[in-house]
Amino acid sequence: MEEDLKKKIEEITARMDCPKGFKCAKGGFERLCKTSNHFGLENHFDCLEEKPMQCPFAFLFGLKYLCQCPLRVYLAKNLKK
Repeated sequence: MEEDLKKKIEEITARMDCPKGFKCAKGGFERLCKTSNHFGLENHFDCLEEKPMQCPFAFLFGLKYLCQCPLRVYLAKNLKK
């Protein structure tokens, strides 16, 4: 992983509290929550998890859930994961 990318990820994780203990980062980002399509908002993606209501970073917007996890959104935008 590029040094700039690694540094940005560390900055993001330092500013947030993750109720899941940053499992995604500890696993090398191989087990990320499912998202798709940038929703058109700067910091949100469609949440495609089976039970999004169990995630504190997901919120219902109309008929779909959106992901607002800063780390997940950054990874989707920059690593296309």
